Amino acid sequence: MVVSLTLTPMMCAHMLRSERDVAHSRLYRLSESAFDGVLNGYRRSLTWVLGHPTLVLFIFFGTLALNVFVMRRVPKGMFPIQDTGSLLGGIQGPQDASFLAMQNSLKAIEKVIQADPAVDVVTGFTGSSSGPGSDNGSNSGFLFVTLKPLEQRDLSAAGVLDRLRPKLDAIPEATTQLKPFQDIPSVGKNSNANYQYELSSENVSDLNKWGPILYQEMKKLPVIKDVSIDQQNRGLQALINYDRPTAARFGLTPQLIDQSLYGAFGQAQVSTIYTSLNQYHVVMEAAPQYTQSPLGLKSIYVHASNGNPVPLDAFSQATRSTSPLSVNHDGLFPSVTVSFNLATGVSLGQAGTAIEQLQQRLAMPRTVRGGFAGTAAGLKQSNMDQIVLIIMAVFAVYIVLGILYESLMHPITILSTLPPASVGAVLALILFKSELDVISIIGIVLLIGIGKKNAIMMIDFALLAERVEGKDPEDAILEACLLRFRPIMMTTMAALFGALPLAFGHGTGSELRRPLGIAVAGGLVLSQILTLYTTPVIYLFLDRLRLHFRRNRNIPESVAHGGVI
Repeated sequence: MVVSLTLTPMMCAHMLRSERDVAHSRLYRLSESAFDGVLNGYRRSLTWVLGHPTLVLFIFFGTLALNVFVMRRVPKGMFPIQDTGSLLGGIQGPQDASFLAMQNSLKAIEKVIQADPAVDVVTGFTGSSSGPGSDNGSNSGFLFVTLKPLEQRDLSAAGVLDRLRPKLDAIPEATTQLKPFQDIPSVGKNSNANYQYELSSENVSDLNKWGPILYQEMKKLPVIKDVSIDQQNRGLQALINYDRPTAARFGLTPQLIDQSLYGAFGQAQVSTIYTSLNQYHVVMEAAPQYTQSPLGLKSIYVHASNGNPVPLDAFSQATRSTSPLSVNHDGLFPSVTVSFNLATGVSLGQAGTAIEQLQQRLAMPRTVRGGFAGTAAGLKQSNMDQIVLIIMAVFAVYIVLGILYESLMHPITILSTLPPASVGAVLALILFKSELDVISIIGIVLLIGIGKKNAIMMIDFALLAERVEGKDPEDAILEACLLRFRPIMMTTMAALFGALPLAFGHGTGSELRRPLGIAVAGGLVLSQILTLYTTPVIYLFLDRLRLHFRRNRNIPESVAHGGVI
């Protein structure tokens, strides 16, 4: 604002020169001739349009109806999936898998991934703290895959993932879920997939029943892939019950029994070796072959205080059972989360509808509550927030324009440029198979400003011609459209040429910017064509409506001209 009120007028005063005696180049004359031809064509077509306002109004209201139709048809999402040159995810083994078994599975999975021609480096970890989504125990792991540069591979990150998926599914020892790494990561719980659906209940037994049922049914849905569940309630445990009197006769105390078991399975540090430069911890544990099966308990001896070794099974009995590896919570309530990725060409909105219909078919009891979590939950909330945002923005614009023009009618003329812009943006998204997401909504908000600007230039000049020069509304709006045609086309083409590189750009992370360019470019093309003709027709229609109110209510012309009706 400060620059517009100070620097811009000063630069105009010192830099603008008269064009009367300037000799222009041939290129300038050719471009001006081309523009004059376009302007003459617009003048003739606009004159015809002003003579057939009913047809134009019919097209305008058809655009309003088309808005509702295309908004329902366009796929909806949160953020576009980017190709950043990296994949990440994890592996999940059987709940009774040991650390050594998971190491072997991880090596087999890394070998399959590394064999893909688009893969550069594979890094994997396994263990209870091996990475995101792997905090359920030692039967999980984490993978990070670095792909070759985009120009050296024939597929995008999503395409590489689709090519790897059947090969990884053929490995029976562990399941693998990968997802493209994103600059804007998905929110919610740590998981190996992008989206989550969560069940919660006060009763753990209900979750133990309905969690696996939902998981198995979701695996059958064709719209989602890489389905996994974080329910880990079938881990193996051995409960050792010892006979206290018998142990006492052998001279064994509970502390001695506990120390012997921990020394064998707990990796106890017993000493430290010091050298001149380093120090080394000495850790005592049973040999690996004795820790892979409960039969290893038969080889455990407890040394009594008198030094005699006593077999563990001489005074104890081991009972095998299952136990949860982890119990997840959502707030205060136990929960089960099913994670999933989207199938190729499927939007998050379509997948969400399919999952909600599945839950209704399952008819779960009221004690089990289901709902989306993370990004999927954010999509449902953002859909409502975006509607409220656009309504409040339009209302604020109407108030400001009403104050500016001292009219209740003419702000509606300016806001009439918004439906063609939104229709053009959504049709472009559908044509290029893109989603209506947060990024494309930003483009639609940009279109609101550009469309308003074009209409404001017309209406501002027409009102000035009416109120100051006393011209008829028809003559005023016709002159305004013709005189403002050049700046309208100039700013529109500048915005269009700025959006096209975003819409058709390639490279790392370009998927995040593409919906913005598609929405802006598509909205500009359609809105510009319609706005140049609908705005003057609606202006005249609302002006006649204003005069109709004035005659019916006997409002003085000076007041009615201001639009206060």
